[in-house]
Amino acid sequence: MPSRLALFSLLVPDYDEALAFFGRIGFECREDTDLGNGKRWVRIAPRGGETEILLARAVNERQTSAIGEQGGGRVWLFLQTEDFDGDYRLMQAAGVTFEGPPRDEPYGRVAVWGDPWGNRWDLIQFARPDRSGTTR
Repeated sequence: MPSRLALFSLLVPDYDEALAFFGRIGFECREDTDLGNGKRWVRIAPRGGETEILLARAVNERQTSAIGEQGGGRVWLFLQTEDFDGDYRLMQAAGVTFEGPPRDEPYGRVAVWGDPWGNRWDLIQFARPDRSGTTR
């Protein structure tokens, strides 16, 4: 049985634009390999993170129309932090727009933000190590 989610792809219009944005908010580029014909294998992750994002440049109309819509308009990406206030300030300074102020939920401290392509993310500091959302 597989043991972990290694990577997932995120559709973007341009590799370099995406690398610049994610670099500003503290992600590292772990690999950027030219595969020929304009295609690259670009892996990024938050510093020290295990799961990686494979940046996938949209190459046709269907993929282009899905940029920013992979979550169907919902928050679908969750960026975990152990220093919510510090990372919130860092992201604001890097130009990230938050949809509202931070809030406290049963599962942790959270603020919703959007990347340049319309994907909705949570910056989240979980209340419990097991990431549970109840007090039971």
